[in-house]
Amino acid sequence: MEFIGRYFEISQVSSFIFGPRGTGKSTWLKSSLAGARFIDLLDPTVFRRLVAQPNRLRDYLVTSQSPSTIVIDEVQRVPELLTVVHSILEEPNSPVFIMTCSSARKLRRKNVDLLGGRAVVKNFHPFMLSENKALNLQTVLQIGSVPLIVSADAPIEALNAYITSYINEEVQTEALTRNIENFYRFLEAISYSHASLLNKTNVARECHVSRKVVESYVNILYDLLLAFQLPVFTKRAKRAVVAHSKFYLFDAGVFRVLRPSGPLDRPHEIDGAGLEGLVAQNLRAWIDYRNERTKLYFWRTQGGTEVDFVLYGNSEFYAIEVKNSDRIESKDVRGLKTFQKDYLEASTILLYRGQEPLSVNGVTCLPVEEFLKKLTPDQTLSEVRLECISNNS
Repeated sequence: MEFIGRYFEISQVSSFIFGPRGTGKSTWLKSSLAGARFIDLLDPTVFRRLVAQPNRLRDYLVTSQSPSTIVIDEVQRVPELLTVVHSILEEPNSPVFIMTCSSARKLRRKNVDLLGGRAVVKNFHPFMLSENKALNLQTVLQIGSVPLIVSADAPIEALNAYITSYINEEVQTEALTRNIENFYRFLEAISYSHASLLNKTNVARECHVSRKVVESYVNILYDLLLAFQLPVFTKRAKRAVVAHSKFYLFDAGVFRVLRPSGPLDRPHEIDGAGLEGLVAQNLRAWIDYRNERTKLYFWRTQGGTEVDFVLYGNSEFYAIEVKNSDRIESKDVRGLKTFQKDYLEASTILLYRGQEPLSVNGVTCLPVEEFLKKLTPDQTLSEVRLECISNNS
């Protein structure tokens, strides 16, 4: 498979790189850090040797040509290594450590600090639509944009195997739950909450477990980087807003495979949730790769007026709505207009499935696929918006 470059930039200091399995962390590092020493904890021999005596990590530093950079792949498998890494970093002329993690749970459970601030934390995401030019919107909504899946000969089968492998190796092997059947039932139930306010009581009722169990299961998804939540935007709130966060599975393909469908399900609703989740994952990646302090929120009043995304930071203040439709009516921009009444400083964008940029009641409406393909970390949202408009003028 042809190597596809990523927007991710490595730090010049020791760092943790968090990202779900299959997103390409190891592939990218091996391509970008050719002179580094790689320690793969998925290698059974390496794992056994270091889990038995973590201090053996020092052996990798004692070579004829001591490496200036050491990559520890899947460091969460042996969290005790971090104590050794910390002590090495205290020494003069220490190497730079790059440590990849596909799960934060074991580090948190072992009460391991992330090297006392001596290492930065960075995030690695599935492909952005602008990174892989071979991807198109409809394909990504079906199979997602995890590189491991995108490159597979049979992506849907690979997606199912990916989820099963994740659950077997991370959940069952680590004994994170006593009842794996309940967890699989929970995964199906939680898929209905994708791109929605998360009501744990309803999920518990659906999968026949207690609310406390659902809380623990949701935290497992967050720790395994398989899901994320968006908080409600409350700064200078002039209206009463909801208290619950919105829930998203981390990838559109994972959502599509987990979400049951049948005669009573409306395909348009499933597609709408998938599209909103896809925009969310691209915006999260764009924020992380820009290395700025922009935060991603949503906004919803207790009366039900909602804006899908609010980006707020030193240089960005945008309200973004996503519509799974190729036509826009005045009612579709009401949420954005209400938000703008409360926050005059905010700019607004509506993303939709049409082909032409529009202006509806002063709101810029852009084709969602074109917007995502032009969304690159070297551009602000204002620059992306202008490029979408100018290319169609």
